[in-house]
Amino acid sequence: MLAVAVLAAGKGTRMKSDLPKVLQPLAGSTLVQRVLASCAGLAPQRRLLIVGHQAEWVESTLAADAGLEFVLQQPQLGTGHAVQQLLDPLAGFDGDLLVLNGDVPLLRPETLEMLLSRHRASGAAVTLLTARLADPTGYGRVVANAAGEVSAIVEHRDCNDEQRRIDLINAGIYCFNWAKLAAVLPELTTDNDQGELYLTDTVALLSPAMHVEVADADELNGINDRLQLAQCEAVLQQRLREHWMREGVTFTDPASCTLSEGTRFGRDVVVEPQCHFRGAAVIGEGCRIGPGCLIDNATVGDRVEIVYSVVREARVDADCAIGPYAQLRPGAELAAGCRVGNFVEIKNSTLASGVKVNHLSYIGDADLGANVNVGAGTITANYDGVRKHRTVIGAGSKTGANSVLVAPITLGEGVTVGAGSTLTRDVPSGALALGRARQLVRDHWQGPS
Repeated sequence: MLAVAVLAAGKGTRMKSDLPKVLQPLAGSTLVQRVLASCAGLAPQRRLLIVGHQAEWVESTLAADAGLEFVLQQPQLGTGHAVQQLLDPLAGFDGDLLVLNGDVPLLRPETLEMLLSRHRASGAAVTLLTARLADPTGYGRVVANAAGEVSAIVEHRDCNDEQRRIDLINAGIYCFNWAKLAAVLPELTTDNDQGELYLTDTVALLSPAMHVEVADADELNGINDRLQLAQCEAVLQQRLREHWMREGVTFTDPASCTLSEGTRFGRDVVVEPQCHFRGAAVIGEGCRIGPGCLIDNATVGDRVEIVYSVVREARVDADCAIGPYAQLRPGAELAAGCRVGNFVEIKNSTLASGVKVNHLSYIGDADLGANVNVGAGTITANYDGVRKHRTVIGAGSKTGANSVLVAPITLGEGVTVGAGSTLTRDVPSGALALGRARQLVRDHWQGPS
C-alpha cells in the first residue's frame, strides 16, 4: 500500500504574487500538477494534498482531479505540523507514505520509483532523497555514513560551521513507513531557530533511516521566487528539446524555442528560431515551423509550412501553407492543401481543400467550399452589433479584391464577385455579383481654393 502526500500549504511570500505558489505555471502546467503527475506511475492508493494559504483557490483549481483528497493545515507551523494533519485521515492505513513538496516540480517518475524500491528493499523506517551540491547554501544538511545510514538532518539556519561544510543536502522528499512515522510525529518539538515543527526531525527518531542520492541534482530544484521559477523552466525546456531532437526533430536554434509537455512532433519536423508550442500542440511529419511562430493547442497535419504566424485552437490538415503574419484563431479548420497568406485572420471557419486566402483578409464565422479563391482584402462582415452571422461560399467561387460579404449570406458554387463589391444578398451558383457605386469622373476638376 502506498499513500502520497504533497505539501502545498505555504504562502510563497517571495514569489510576490497574488497567485498561490503551487499554482504558478511551468511549461504549461502548474507546479503542483507537475508534482502530482510525477508520482502517477506509482499508482498510490491514497493521494492527499495538504493545503493552507488560499486553500479554496488551490482546491478549486484541482477539483477535477478524481480521488485527490484535500487536508487543511491551519495555521501553518512547519512541515512536521503539516504531516501531523494526516494522523486522522490516515488512521489505520498500513503501508508507506511518500511525502513530496508542491514547489519541487522537476522530479522524474523513475527517480520516485527508485526511491520507493530502495526504501522497501532496505526495510528502512524512512528513506530520503539527497544530492550533492557545490553550493548547498539554504538546504538542510544530511549527516550520513558510507553505508547510506542517516543520523540527522540539520536545517541550514540551524547548522554550525562544521555542518555547513557538508555538501550532501536534503531535498525534502521522503518515503516513510507510515505506522512508524505516525508513532513519532507527536514527539516533534519547536526547539529550533524558526520555532516550527520540522518533518526533518523525525529522521533522528526513526531507525533505520537511509538516503538515496540522485545523479541529477536539478531534479531537486525547489521554487521560492521568480528567479528559481525561471531556472526550473530552463531545465524543463532543455529536457523537452533534447527528447524531441532524439525523436527526429530538428531545432535550428534550440535555446530560442519553448515547448509544453503536451507538444507532440512527427519525424523530420524542422523548427526554426523563435517558435513556441503551448498546450496540446500536435505537429505532423515533415513540417517546417517558423521562424517566429506560436502554436497553441492546435493540430497540424503532415508537410505543413507555417512562417511568422499564430495558430491557436485550430486544425490544419496536410500540405497547407500558412503565413507570413497570419493568425488562425479558435475554431479555424483548414482541409488539405489550403493556402493562408500574409496578414490574413481566420476565426471559427472551415476551409475545404485547396482554398486560397493569400492577402489581407478576415474570414470569420464562414464555410468555404473546395478551391475557393479569396481576393486580397476580402472581409466577411459577421457581426451586426448584437449577434454573429455565418457566411457560406460554394466550391470554386472567387472574390475580387476589397470585397465585403455582409452575413448572413450564401454564395453558390462557381460565383465570381467583382472587385470592390459589398454584397448583402445571396448569390446563385454560376453568377457574377457586383455591388459597388458607379465610378464618377469630373474632367478639369478644381478643388476648393
